[in-house]
Amino acid sequence: MTKVFTVGGGTSAATAPRARARRPPWQERPTVAGRSAKGLSLGGVLAVMLVPLWIVVVTSLSTPGAVNRAGGLVIWPDGLTFQAYREILTDPTVRTALMVSLGVTVAGTALSMVVSVLCAYGLSRPGSPGHRLVLALLVVTMFVSGGLIPTFLVVTGLGGYGQWWALVLPSAVSVFNILVLRAFYTRTSAELVDAARMDGAGDWRILWSVVLPASRAVTAVIALFYAVGYWNSFFTVMLYLPTDSEKWPLQYVLLTYVNRGAGMPGSVNAGFGMAYARTAPLSTQMAVVVLTLVPLLVVYPFVQKHFRTGVLTGAVKG
Repeated sequence: MTKVFTVGGGTSAATAPRARARRPPWQERPTVAGRSAKGLSLGGVLAVMLVPLWIVVVTSLSTPGAVNRAGGLVIWPDGLTFQAYREILTDPTVRTALMVSLGVTVAGTALSMVVSVLCAYGLSRPGSPGHRLVLALLVVTMFVSGGLIPTFLVVTGLGGYGQWWALVLPSAVSVFNILVLRAFYTRTSAELVDAARMDGAGDWRILWSVVLPASRAVTAVIALFYAVGYWNSFFTVMLYLPTDSEKWPLQYVLLTYVNRGAGMPGSVNAGFGMAYARTAPLSTQMAVVVLTLVPLLVVYPFVQKHFRTGVLTGAVKG
């Protein structure tokens, strides 16, 4: 039998089976049973995530008769209707809450990203004056804080009670996100920074033209973290805007719908599901849940790719 050898010291055809036999156990080809177990595990995880979402959507589209026959949450469609969505979208409280949530999310995310990026960039430059002390003070705040009552007293003392800015400024900065950004900024190629300085670029130009493009992935992910935090926030509303329903964001409206099972103060549809026989209260609650999920489901696919994108992809070619 003829043996075939590769040029340049490669593995020959005769020694290939022995090379495969010497592979570590974790590099062995998966068996049929192993692939089946992985498929079943992934299918189970997918079902755990999608089945509750399916039940919420179907219940929001169900008629009162279907909800009564199911005894609550509806699993299989039976008499679908968009009446619950028509009622909540024509309700001025829900429309106002949706606009408030969008405004708070956009303004809060923009402010948080500006502050976090500038702080992280300053802390990532070795020559920044006092950056070690500032970094130590920031880390301390992650473990030691004044608490809820001092924060409430400070915000109310500054006139934030009943104001929209109280939903943004107290949570505008996350030290953890700053540390994550700083860690990525310190890994920016020193050759790129030095080349920019030789061309006469200052720190602002370096940040905008060198550091941010090289850290596009982590910037998008941190922006998503901030946006989700602002969109899902409702506890600050309970602290600073508990009575003014015209300033409530959508999440607090949802909380009030679920807990009280009635319309919002000032709503033309007060008493959802009781004053209108065409809509079940549970369908209205689930419709509000879907309404709060839609913006995140729309935005996430555009940011998801950055979770697996290299931070310095294409920045330096060696």
